[in-house]
Amino acid sequence: MLKKITVVGIIIFAGLIVLGLAFYTPSNEEETGEPELTVKGDVVMPTKVSRPGCEETDRCYIPSSIVIDAGNKVTWVNEDSAFHSVTSGFYDAPTNLFDSGHMNPFESYTLAFEETGTFDYYCTLHPWMMGQVIVQ
Repeated sequence: MLKKITVVGIIIFAGLIVLGLAFYTPSNEEETGEPELTVKGDVVMPTKVSRPGCEETDRCYIPSSIVIDAGNKVTWVNEDSAFHSVTSGFYDAPTNLFDSGHMNPFESYTLAFEETGTFDYYCTLHPWMMGQVIVQ
């Protein structure tokens, strides 16, 4: 009797393993705990730029200067865990041409530039963050 119980137990256990493997779907993506970006940006605010120092290596906005043709759009993506903004002008002299408002982490902001010129911008929360759009 003990032999029959052992054999039945082994068969049930093997069946459960086969069923588990049949319904298992492995994922090739690693879990990072951060949301996936669905928007590709022309300019990226990378991680840790909310701390001073990114201006020393010119990596507060990547790229810090972008050249586009008139009529094209620029998309900024905040890949940092902090809030940021894209605001025209300089910290001590805003121009009020455009302002993304505070961008949450992993949010994006897109703006079309119809006129030629050089458009400086900065982050209202982190004054060392500065960039430039050159429209030809």
